[in-house]
Amino acid sequence: MTALGIVAVLIVLLIIFWDWNWFKGPVERAVSARTGRAFHIDGNLDVDLGRISTIRADGLRLANADWALKTAPEMATVQHLELDLDVPQLLFHRNVSLPAIRITQPVVELQNRTTAQGGGNWNFKRDEPSQDGGMDVRFGAVIVDALRLHYLDPPNKTDLRVQASSGKPDAQYRVPPIDLTGAGRWGANAFTLKGRIQSPLDLTQTERPYRIDLNAAAGATKAHARGTLIDPLHLGGFDLRMALSGQDLADLYPLIGVALPETPPYAIDGTLTRAGNVWHYDKFAGKVGDSDLGGSAAVTVGGPRLKLDADLVSKRLDFDDLAGFINAPSKGGPAETRSAKQEAQAAKLAASPRVLPQERYNLSKLRAMDANVRLKATRINAPKLPIDDMDAHLLLDDGLLQLQPLNFGVAGGDNRSNIRMDARQPVIRTRAQIAVRTLNLGQLFPSVKLTQDAIGRIGGGIDIDTTGNSIAEMAANANGQLGVGMGKGHLPQLLVELAGLDVTQSLGYLFDRNKQVPIRCAFADFGIKDGLMQTRAMAFDTTDTLVLGEGTINLKDESLDLVLRPRPKDRSILSFRTPLDIGGTFKDPSFRPDLKKLGLRGAVALALGSIAPPAALLATLDLGGGEDANCGGQYAK
Repeated sequence: MTALGIVAVLIVLLIIFWDWNWFKGPVERAVSARTGRAFHIDGNLDVDLGRISTIRADGLRLANADWALKTAPEMATVQHLELDLDVPQLLFHRNVSLPAIRITQPVVELQNRTTAQGGGNWNFKRDEPSQDGGMDVRFGAVIVDALRLHYLDPPNKTDLRVQASSGKPDAQYRVPPIDLTGAGRWGANAFTLKGRIQSPLDLTQTERPYRIDLNAAAGATKAHARGTLIDPLHLGGFDLRMALSGQDLADLYPLIGVALPETPPYAIDGTLTRAGNVWHYDKFAGKVGDSDLGGSAAVTVGGPRLKLDADLVSKRLDFDDLAGFINAPSKGGPAETRSAKQEAQAAKLAASPRVLPQERYNLSKLRAMDANVRLKATRINAPKLPIDDMDAHLLLDDGLLQLQPLNFGVAGGDNRSNIRMDARQPVIRTRAQIAVRTLNLGQLFPSVKLTQDAIGRIGGGIDIDTTGNSIAEMAANANGQLGVGMGKGHLPQLLVELAGLDVTQSLGYLFDRNKQVPIRCAFADFGIKDGLMQTRAMAFDTTDTLVLGEGTINLKDESLDLVLRPRPKDRSILSFRTPLDIGGTFKDPSFRPDLKKLGLRGAVALALGSIAPPAALLATLDLGGGEDANCGGQYAK
């Protein structure tokens, strides 16, 4: 045997009997130096040499951060690891190429803390600088068998456990993707996760899109994210379609910190992108309750508070879906959409003797973020209300909320409002200025057929200054004034005569349904102090009847105490005109004539009738005497 042959045999024997465990110590020290954490290989280290060499190791352990929970001393453990190494690439091109990595039963413990404390345990500190000499590292496929990952984030009340294994490649995932499932809690909500992500090794490729397709649910809130990420470890860029659905948009507050009013169930889908500190949710469309909703929104992070900017559009807005803005549930009905929570709130409100919402605003939510939101509704569905469209601009700055403007198209006219709610103190201070202009009387009560032929234009205004943390409290503490008036117009005669209980003319109307009564004017002027509305002037003046009103409306207990006194200008027999008392409450109002006066007139008629029947007519004869009301000033049209 030649000397060369002997050397070859010795090399072969060396390779066969060489104990690769000799390298465990250097490898452990190198990893520890790179991470600042203790690293151990408890099992064997072995290598199969070849053009593509395979490196195997058992029982790998990487220590956790020194501040992590003592119940999880290791950040990561791996039962068995195999690395395929392209030797020619390493020797001739100085590139570390790993065509495949196979990981068996890895266990990963991720723990987070506040940024001020240093962030998560995945932030490594290196004891010495990198010695790779600028060597390029390339990864191929990673195959994972039975991964278990635990993510604990106490500051955000999040505790998740995820299981994952490699799936089969397909058209979207050319290398084996990772199929995963998970469960736990996110922001104190029950959380589930299911989906598919690209190979974890591709996370380090900052220029290559990283594909995901994930479904997650936190409580009743569901999200479906699909698309690609750029440099996902550093949240570098996003190009995702994000579908969101749930029972209430307010449920997003504990999850992502965006404070929204309570809503009916919703489902929307849009494009999620990120540019610096701004997250964009653009071109989204969907439904909230029975309303369609679309537009764009952006959330800016990194400041003292989140900032929401949104431009929203609805082509058909169901008016009930706005009830959350005043802390009230939608009215509901057979065709209405409401969440279980809103159903319970509605049942509670239905059982209450009160109408005004008692639910208090959440001051912490009003102070948690800033907002600049515009909402336009081109059509509003409100069968019992004459509302046509809406244009609202909401500004929220450190607890100061302003609606400037809050405009509605109403009955062919408009309602323009400016509302300021200052929630920077323990009790909200509210100023509301509302102007009503040129409302069409015939359209004002769309569900009442009797008024549809009425003609007239109504205008007025409300100016209120108040305090309180609910709508009911604000009403109870209100100070200001309310005035509304109508100029010349026409009303169906039956409506006018029934208001005055004139039997003769009301019966006559039944045979002349086209007859209209000219209206000279109508107006009501209230002063408001400490929740009590007191009439300053109230009149309804037709060509033959003047109705004068007076009394109070108590916003504290929602009671009514008004009286309308008709004063006829014409002569009419069979007239039982008498004051009309309006009482009861907002929820159960009562309208009744003054029965004492009506009974006295009826008794006189009965007594005269027993003597001489024609004389009974004298008791019901009204000779008139009402004078024209002053229709000048702001009520003249």
